[in-house]
Amino acid sequence: MILILLSDFLLVLSVIYISFGIIGIFRYPDAYSKLLTSSQIDTVAAITTLIALMLRVNNSESLIKLIFILIFVLLTGPVSNHIIANSAYVQGYNPNKGAD
Repeated sequence: MILILLSDFLLVLSVIYISFGIIGIFRYPDAYSKLLTSSQIDTVAAITTLIALMLRVNNSESLIKLIFILIFVLLTGPVSNHIIANSAYVQGYNPNKGAD
């Protein structure tokens, strides 16, 4: 019973993270700030959602799969956002003037 309540709390917390992140994406003017906000939304919301799901599973096979998904998200999310930001920087994107 306690695990279900904790899982529900984490799912609601994940929705709150996503909601504030979406507001942040529309609030910031330049691409670098939007990329930072979307990166944080992606990582934090995915972690809380996956932990909530881990608390709800009944068998160890599903738990192991969720752990692998969590590891994959933790490894690929920041790397992909870094690649996107580095590509914009190499192409000469200036957040104050737009693309050169």
